[in-house]
Amino acid sequence: MKKSLIFVVTIAALAGCETLYTPPTEQETQAVIKAGFRDRGIAKVERLNQSELQQQCTKHGNNPPKDVRARLEKAALATVKYPADGNWLGDFKLGERIAQTGAGLQWTDSPQSVAGGNCYACHQLSKAEISYGNIGPTLYNYGKLRGSGEGVARYTWAKIWNTNSFNACSSMPRFGDAGVLTEEQIRHLMALLLDPNSPVNK
Repeated sequence: MKKSLIFVVTIAALAGCETLYTPPTEQETQAVIKAGFRDRGIAKVERLNQSELQQQCTKHGNNPPKDVRARLEKAALATVKYPADGNWLGDFKLGERIAQTGAGLQWTDSPQSVAGGNCYACHQLSKAEISYGNIGPTLYNYGKLRGSGEGVARYTWAKIWNTNSFNACSSMPRFGDAGVLTEEQIRHLMALLLDPNSPVNK
């Protein structure tokens, strides 16, 4: 009898504690996260500030309601700056270098550092490179499978410039919109993906 009574009292006490718990607010959570970071070199704490798109993706577990997703993607597509001269492709050999390079925007880099795309961290591109990530889809034979018409070029450019144009909660960097890569660098990546002589399309 004594053991049963102790058990009941213990359960009641735990239940009471549970009802007293109040989860932290979003502001409190953000404050705790930011307290764990500090400015270091070119990496500033302000990078933790979320855009409305990021806030919506966080709030909805990367699956916002259909109408919210459509609104966010439309706004992202409006940020895309297409090449004014209509020249989509650069040098695929330079594009390969950019895809291989992960330098730039790290606290150890200087503001003058030239950033790379680090594309191989998430994608397969050429058969020659056997070390690649699989977070993103394979891009091998990208141009060979899709062609190189203006529609494909516009889509590919927009995807690189601001990937959220087609997937609001994509984890791919916004290379153009966020200023990671220059327009010229994006041209070289476009050539890597679309030039028929590129190793991607062999």
